[in-house]
Amino acid sequence: MGLLHTKLTLANPARPELSDLKTEALVDTGALHLCVPEHIAIQLELRELEKREVTLADGRKQLCSYSGPIRVECLGRSCYTGALILGDSVLLGVIPMEDMDILVNPATRKVTVNPESPNIPSSLAKFSFKKN
Repeated sequence: MGLLHTKLTLANPARPELSDLKTEALVDTGALHLCVPEHIAIQLELRELEKREVTLADGRKQLCSYSGPIRVECLGRSCYTGALILGDSVLLGVIPMEDMDILVNPATRKVTVNPESPNIPSSLAKFSFKKN
């Protein structure tokens, strides 16, 4: 399918006096997390929460900062998440995509809102009780 990018707005909800940051992100359905480069983490004054070991696309493992909170907005939808401080550009993984209920349409090669919930994000929150 090739590389796919989308526009995001990032903000630090713990520092509402800071300006939002509009950026373009690489969309990677093989990645889990939001990844932001250090210069964006500095601009948003993100606080390091912990260190995490991540496996990169080439199989190497790397220790990096996991910071947050960060507000992510895409296509009029938003979520609050943590971010790995990693790389030289923003990468949007599937955890924030699922949280915002957006998806990749392979036919159009675009990020879109879920057509099954076009007006508000939908989420799955089921718990099944098993009778004895």
